[in-house]
Amino acid sequence: MDAAMPCTEGYIPFRGYKVWYRIVGDREAPGKLPLLCLHGGPGIPHDYIESLERMAATGRRVIFYDQLGCGNSDQPHDPSLWTVDLFVEEVGVVRRALALDRLHLLGQSWGGMLAMQYALTQPAGLVSLIVASSPASMPQWVAEANRLRAALPPDVQQTLLQHETAGTTSEPAYQEAMMVFYRRHVCRLDPFPAGVQRAFDKLAQNPEVYNTMNGPSEFHVIGVFKDWNIIDRLGEIRVPTLVTSGRYDEATPAIAETVHRGIIGSEWVLFEHSSHMAHAEEADRYMAILAQFLHRVERRT
Repeated sequence: MDAAMPCTEGYIPFRGYKVWYRIVGDREAPGKLPLLCLHGGPGIPHDYIESLERMAATGRRVIFYDQLGCGNSDQPHDPSLWTVDLFVEEVGVVRRALALDRLHLLGQSWGGMLAMQYALTQPAGLVSLIVASSPASMPQWVAEANRLRAALPPDVQQTLLQHETAGTTSEPAYQEAMMVFYRRHVCRLDPFPAGVQRAFDKLAQNPEVYNTMNGPSEFHVIGVFKDWNIIDRLGEIRVPTLVTSGRYDEATPAIAETVHRGIIGSEWVLFEHSSHMAHAEEADRYMAILAQFLHRVERRT
């Protein structure tokens, strides 16, 4: 990011806690609208999508926040808090606090699930939606993740199964085996970009939200949203939508196609050299395609 780009950070009150935010840029150029970015996880803070700050150079503010329970926001230890409804409510609170009356909304992974669920509330002022490597159905996600898992080396599969059966998924051996999957299907850059590594390190320090909502890994989903499925409601999303995903993505082409086919008139771009983090793995192309989409939408509004 241009070091001269102004940035603002602060906190927003939410349910008696504080939610941290960061705004890159200080205003919109004529005809432009701000971009609000929702990180994934749940519980993996915004650091890994910080490359999206570059979109501020297209004449708009780019806004990030760490969802309650992770990163720079308050981290209460109360598993009963961690529901989809809480995070949908949080999006609205952030919008109101920052006066984001008209905006583009980008969600990556879980953030895209959250963005779609929020869009289903038909919020005023939502001008476009970007769904980045996100499923519309956790059962489909699990089916595809286990298909990818079946292609891992047999010893890795055995380690995963052994610890899942024994309930010892916090053991280093399980985490190491899981990283084999991550390096194939989550981020194929070696080493991980600094922001990606920082986000994973912060998750490891407090995995409560991730473990409660998802489970111990990307393919062993036993948390509260294991049955989440909005496929039959995707047609209710009526704003211009861009779907992005990677060829090697854990959000497989089948998953992205489900979202694309369900949201009427949506566009889908498949990044041939990426897995789950095309915004980092093919950053230049990703930013160009995103900028072009936002410009087309703004030109029509």
